Amino acid sequence: MNSRRTCSPTVGRLLLPVEIAFTRFMSTLEQLAAKSSIERKGSPMTREEVGQYMRSLPGWNLVDGSIEKEFRFTSYLDGLAFANEIGKIAEEQDHHPDIVIKWRRVKLTLSTHSVKGLSENDFIVAAKSELKYRESGLG
Repeated sequence: MNSRRTCSPTVGRLLLPVEIAFTRFMSTLEQLAAKSSIERKGSPMTREEVGQYMRSLPGWNLVDGSIEKEFRFTSYLDGLAFANEIGKIAEEQDHHPDIVIKWRRVKLTLSTHSVKGLSENDFIVAAKSELKYRESGLG
């Protein structure tokens, strides 16, 4: 038996290496999304810390001390609905992204003003946004 394969807990079959990697990725994203934002003070995250968190967020980019992603939708109204859901997340987390709504696209940009850079809060809200996009089926 290949030592790189493990059994799937839900169906009792062997997982392929790519499935194992995807499962690990999803649990990292989900673990990050399960956290809550807290008040941040002090210094921004280091490049190394940012690099570790970025691995959990596919399609997100580091741009000028912020992280951002553009989400695509099948209609303008779907994008508006998604932006509204992100607004709810932002209020719950007391951490608010910049939201730009375009035709069938929504761009989120996150940074933490109190540390003048990135904090774990940015990655928590990004992960929650990523899961909301996947769960919504709006894209």
